Amino acid sequence: MDVEEFRQNGKEMIDYICEYLEGLGERRVTPAIEPGYLRPLLPSSAPRKPESWSDIMADVETKIMPGVTHWQHPRFHAYFPSGNSFPSILGDMLSDAIGCIGFSWAASPACTELETIVLDWLGQAIGLPKEFLAFSEGSKGGGVIQGSASECVLVCMLSARAQAIKKLKQQHPFVEEGVLLSKLMAYCSKEAHSCVEKAAMICFVKLRILEPDSNCSLRGATLRQAMEEDQAMGQIPFFVSTTLGTTSCCSFDNLSEIGPVCANLDAWMHVDGAYAGNAFICEEFKPLMKGIEFASSFNTNPNKWLLTNFDCSTLWVRDRFKLTQALVVDPLYLQHSYSAQSIDYRHWGVPLSRRFRALKLWFVLRSYGIEGLQKYIRNHCRLAKRFECLVLGDSRFEIANDVKLGLVCFRLKGSDTLNQKLLSEINASGKLHMVPASVNEKYVIRFCVTAQHATEQDIEHAWSVILASADSLISKQPGVMKPKDEKQASREEAIALERRQREKLAYKRSFFVRMVSDPKIYNPKMSIARRHVSSSEDVHEVPGAEEEESDADNNSQAVQRPLASWISWPLAFIFQGTFDEAKGSPQLPVRFRHLDTMVRLKTNGAAENSGSENDPKQTNNTQKSPRKSPHVCRRNREY
Repeated sequence: MDVEEFRQNGKEMIDYICEYLEGLGERRVTPAIEPGYLRPLLPSSAPRKPESWSDIMADVETKIMPGVTHWQHPRFHAYFPSGNSFPSILGDMLSDAIGCIGFSWAASPACTELETIVLDWLGQAIGLPKEFLAFSEGSKGGGVIQGSASECVLVCMLSARAQAIKKLKQQHPFVEEGVLLSKLMAYCSKEAHSCVEKAAMICFVKLRILEPDSNCSLRGATLRQAMEEDQAMGQIPFFVSTTLGTTSCCSFDNLSEIGPVCANLDAWMHVDGAYAGNAFICEEFKPLMKGIEFASSFNTNPNKWLLTNFDCSTLWVRDRFKLTQALVVDPLYLQHSYSAQSIDYRHWGVPLSRRFRALKLWFVLRSYGIEGLQKYIRNHCRLAKRFECLVLGDSRFEIANDVKLGLVCFRLKGSDTLNQKLLSEINASGKLHMVPASVNEKYVIRFCVTAQHATEQDIEHAWSVILASADSLISKQPGVMKPKDEKQASREEAIALERRQREKLAYKRSFFVRMVSDPKIYNPKMSIARRHVSSSEDVHEVPGAEEEESDADNNSQAVQRPLASWISWPLAFIFQGTFDEAKGSPQLPVRFRHLDTMVRLKTNGAAENSGSENDPKQTNNTQKSPRKSPHVCRRNREY
C-alpha cells in the first residue's frame, strides 16, 4: 500500500468507523455466536499472495463484526465505561504514524516531556497533593502512563517490596533476602480488584485479604488488628492496597482511617481509583478522596471515564526515586548524556517499549477541556440516579449499593438463582448487556452508565427491557415473590441458601488463586495463627473444622481455634511446610472444598496412610515412606 492508496483507504476507514458508531443502536449488544465460530469462516493458513483492500473490509463486516461485543453501544451497561472519543482516536492514529518507542528522553524527547506535563495537568484537576506533581517546587513525585491499573498496582508493590527489603537488610545484614522476603505481608480488602492478588503472586509476598464493613468499605480498625496479629506472628506489614470505587459496587475504603495506620508502620499505601478517580475532577466528588494525603501512590484510568481509548492508565507517586530504585536496569545501549537532567520512563514500569500515549490524552484534555469532561461525568451520575429511582419505584426490586457515581447494583427480591435467571435472560436477548457481582454475599446485577452520549431515553429503554424479562420470569414461577412484610423463609430454605453461599466462590478466578486465597477451600488446620477462646466468647465455626477436633476439645472450657482469615500464600511458602509434630507425623493437609478433595503432603520419613480410604482420620495409621508422597482422596477414591 503506497501513500495514495493509504490516503484513499484511510478516508474509507474513517467513513466506516463513523457509520459503525452512528449505527451501533441497530446492532445486538452482544454477539449471537458460539465459541469457535470464526475458525470455519477463515482459511486454515495465511494467504500467499496479497489480497485486495475491499475484500479485507468486506470480511470485517461479514466475519468479524458478528463476533464483536459492542462496548460503545448505548445498551451496553456491563463492567465500566470503555473510554473512547474522536479526539482520542485521532491522537492514537498520530501516535501510530509517528511510531516512536519512548523508553527514554533521548529516544523521543517530546514523548517523554508531554507525558510529564499532561500527568501534572490531570493530577491538578483531580486535586492530588502537590507532592505528586512533577513540576511542584521541591517535589520528588510525578506521574506516568501505564498500560492498566493492574500494572500500576504491580509496580507499586514491587517498589514497596524493594524498600522494605532494603530497610530490613540494614537492620539484619547477615540474613538472606529470601528469608526477609518470606516475612513480608501485604493487605487489601475483599472488595479489592483481583489484580492485587496477582501482584502478590508475582512479587512472591503474602497477601492478607480483609473483610470490609457492611458498606463494603475497608476500615482502619480492621487493618490495625490484622497488622498487629501478623506482627505478633513475626510478619512484617509493608504494603496496603486501598480502593476508591470498587469493581463490584463502587464502594470507597476509608483512607482517613487507614492512612495513619500505614504511616505508623511505614507501610506503602496505594490508592486504586481506576474508575472513580476520574470523577474527582468534579468538585462535588472530591470529598470521596478524603485521606489521599496519606497515600504513597494513586492511579486512575482515563481509558475508563475520561473519553480516552485504551490503553491509558495514569499513576502518580509521592517519591519517584523509591519507584525507580526497584526497577532500574541500565545497559550501556540505553544510556544517554541527558540522563541526569531528564526522566527516563523505562525505569517507571515493567515494559521497556512505550507508545506515545500522552498524545491522545493531550488531544482529549484540549478538545473537551476540564469543564467538558466534568459535564460528561455528571451526566452519567445523573442518569445512574435516574435508574436508581426507577428501581426503587418497583417494590419487587431492591438497590444493593450506595449509588454515588455511575454504577447501580440492583436485584429482584428473592433468591440468587432467580436473579441469575433474570440476568441470563436479559443478556441472551442481546437487547442489553450487564454483569453480576456479589455484594454482602448476595448475587446482584450491575448496571453501569457507559455510553458517551447516554440519554434518559436509554435508561428508560433499559428499564423496560429489565421489567419485561422480570415479568416473564415471575409469571413462570408463581409465588416466588414475597411481600415486603413477610417473615423470613423457612428453616429449610435458609439452610439451602447458606449452603449455596458456602459453595459459591466470592470471585471467579483461576484454580491457583482460589486454592491459595479462599479460606473455605484450604484446611483451616493450615493456619499457623491461633488464639485462646474462652467458653464465654463468641466462636465462629469454620466449616469442616469439626472433622478433626477431638472429643477433649469439644468438652474443654477453652479451646484453640485457627483464626479465619483471607490470606493468599505463594505455593512455595505452603509447601515448605506446616507440620503437626505433636502427632509424630509431619504433614501439611490442604483441603479443596470445591473439589471435595483432601491432599496430604508428607515429608521424608513421614507416614503414609494405610487405613481405610473412606476415613480421613485414618491417616495416622502409618508406614514408612522414603520420600514425599502426595495423597489425594476424593470421596471413596484415592489417587
